[in-house]
Amino acid sequence: MRKFTALMMAVLMVAATAGCSFAAGAFKIGGTGPLTGGAAIYGNAAKNGAQIAVDEINAMGGIKFELRYEDDAHDAEKAVNAYNALKDWGMQLSLGSVTSKPCEATSAENFSDRIFALTPSASAVAVTAGKDNVFQMCFVDPNQGSASAQYMVTKKLANKVAVIWKNDDVYSKGIHDTFIDKAKKVGLNVVSDTTFMDGQDTDFSVQLMDAQKKGAELVFLPMYYQHASLILAQAAGMGFAPKWFGVDGMDGILTMEGFDKSLAEGVMLLTPFNADSKDKRTANFVAKYKKAFGELPNQFAADGYDCVYAYKQALEAAKAKPDMDRKALCSAMIAQFTTMKFSGVTGNNMSWGKDGAVTKDPKGMVIKNGAYVGLD
Repeated sequence: MRKFTALMMAVLMVAATAGCSFAAGAFKIGGTGPLTGGAAIYGNAAKNGAQIAVDEINAMGGIKFELRYEDDAHDAEKAVNAYNALKDWGMQLSLGSVTSKPCEATSAENFSDRIFALTPSASAVAVTAGKDNVFQMCFVDPNQGSASAQYMVTKKLANKVAVIWKNDDVYSKGIHDTFIDKAKKVGLNVVSDTTFMDGQDTDFSVQLMDAQKKGAELVFLPMYYQHASLILAQAAGMGFAPKWFGVDGMDGILTMEGFDKSLAEGVMLLTPFNADSKDKRTANFVAKYKKAFGELPNQFAADGYDCVYAYKQALEAAKAKPDMDRKALCSAMIAQFTTMKFSGVTGNNMSWGKDGAVTKDPKGMVIKNGAYVGLD
């Protein structure tokens, strides 16, 4: 009996040691995002894309990752609580938060704790401002606004443009402001500039009638897809059929429950990701995502995927080890991300400035027959 007990103790000790060895041999990556609620399409997409990358990398041998996401329900206070849960878990590298307002809150924690963060999709300038260890895989809001105005002029999409935006949302306001500024510089004729806020976000008849009355041939919607879906439906109901142009927050409208996809037919947007690309790397990612989750990946999924691979490249270049002090690891990541070039499914030869903003080329997309198709 004593021999059996001793043998069992030995087996348990080996098993425990093996378990600890696996944990100690993997970098712990954590992120928060809306996994439930109205913005859950974004959070789950980023999480799913990151998980595919983790699974691929772990199967390669070499660097290994453990990934954990916490639900922040697109709420800043909940995001901080979720961040603290990840820190208690032992998070060494962060994917920040998926949406901008929560990420403004968690990025302050990243900075204070010296845990490096690379957010897939929180695009507000305030996310990275004054924080040397917080970086973005997505376009920042100012870039989206100015690039959209330039694209409309370059492609000669319209002579008269209207803008409808949400004035209490940092994402929408940031894109709107730089769009208007760039429009003035490039001679884009903005004939209607109307807005709304929480509590005024179900009836858009005033904004749409203003755009229609002033002869807008194209309406720019710098906002998330939930409000955009209502605007498209109400415009159709009043017989107003301009061209529509969105931003990356529009990505997800085709998978929105209960939405009539025909209303989005012809909607254009700029995005760093084209799921129809013939690029082998992109096609492989799209195929795996469709098999695992039953739908095409959007740009949030693609950015999440690229974040993990960018971490892999940076960690390998820095010869980093999972047992490194998190502050030393943070310093190593800052050094790598401010000097390296990275190519992924959302762009080739990406680079980052010391402000954490990424430089990569946007792609023009249009919705045709219920799917995204490249314009360029």
